[in-house]
Amino acid sequence: MIVTLIVVCEVAFWVLLAAGLAVRYPLKMPRTGLALLLCEPLLELVLLAVTAIDLKNGAEPSWEHGLAALYIGFTVGYGHYTIGRLDAYAAHRFGTGPKPVKPPRYGYARARHEGVLWLRTLVAVAVAAALLQGAILYVGDGGATESLRSWQWSALRIAGIHGVIALTYTIWPKKGPEGKGGEGVEGSWDRGSQSGGSWDAGSEDARSQDRRSQDSRSRDPRSQDPSRTFTG
Repeated sequence: MIVTLIVVCEVAFWVLLAAGLAVRYPLKMPRTGLALLLCEPLLELVLLAVTAIDLKNGAEPSWEHGLAALYIGFTVGYGHYTIGRLDAYAAHRFGTGPKPVKPPRYGYARARHEGVLWLRTLVAVAVAAALLQGAILYVGDGGATESLRSWQWSALRIAGIHGVIALTYTIWPKKGPEGKGGEGVEGSWDRGSQSGGSWDAGSEDARSQDRRSQDSRSRDPRSQDPSRTFTG
């Protein structure tokens, strides 16, 4: 039953998210859309309540309860981040919002981004570990808590592996296509999109006009022979 409820909560998460964004932007009802988005945490509360009731009714702790705790933890750690990014894309696509800036792909900017994501993973693991510890204390020493403890170690391993991956971007920063350690082409596009791209377009037009004027001067014979400039 717990696994089925986890699947239902995951499907309901995306359904509520899509409905909230659709009502918020295409249908032009921002308050109603926001209300739908604020219902997302209720799904985790329902899952937590059902899991606690299942244990209270004498169910033996199993991997299902551990999976539920891990799911709730990662929803807390990454749910707001996911909703925020998709809301920004919807605001740009259907509203008047600016184009969302893409995550950096190169250099130390990518390393900082990976570090922030790792901190979210730490939050998720901390929430999951706390819920699992609460379930262990609730069951007591006489219950079968080995499965719950194994899920705690699994959560810690996830945090450790993600931390090592994030650290590699600091030790070996990924270079951009230009061979530099900065953001590369992706970062340049992001900065241009933030300023509306007007500066880049204007500079390109100026460079094109300068090249055309140089070409016209090079084809003009008077520009090559000064003695012919004032003749006739």
